[in-house]
Amino acid sequence: MQALVIDDSRAVRLLVGNILREQGFDVVAAGHGQEGLERLQENPEIQLVLVDWNMPVMNGLEFIQAVRKVRAWDEVRLVMVTTETESEQVQRAINAGANEYVMKPFTAEVLVAKLSLLGAFED
Repeated sequence: MQALVIDDSRAVRLLVGNILREQGFDVVAAGHGQEGLERLQENPEIQLVLVDWNMPVMNGLEFIQAVRKVRAWDEVRLVMVTTETESEQVQRAINAGANEYVMKPFTAEVLVAKLSLLGAFED
């Protein structure tokens, strides 16, 4: 399965990408939400997106809202991975269409557990 990691931090993209690769994913990366939309268009086999909230150009919430407007991407699982920990922010992301929410900092075990809950390893 192919996954997309969107974060303006190169270090976070590498960290999350390595965790996903260890779980058998092919990983595509983007530095902001607009670039993430471009990667989704270029790679229709992407089934999982992990996206940061706070980024330039297009933030993670805007990215999720944009993805959920495209019927072809209805099955794409969206996970917000962010330092935004307030319950209102979590609810905003879920209401916008995020399937899961992971708060930074996190461990590989936490991320894998969230993806398991999401059914990301069943395909």
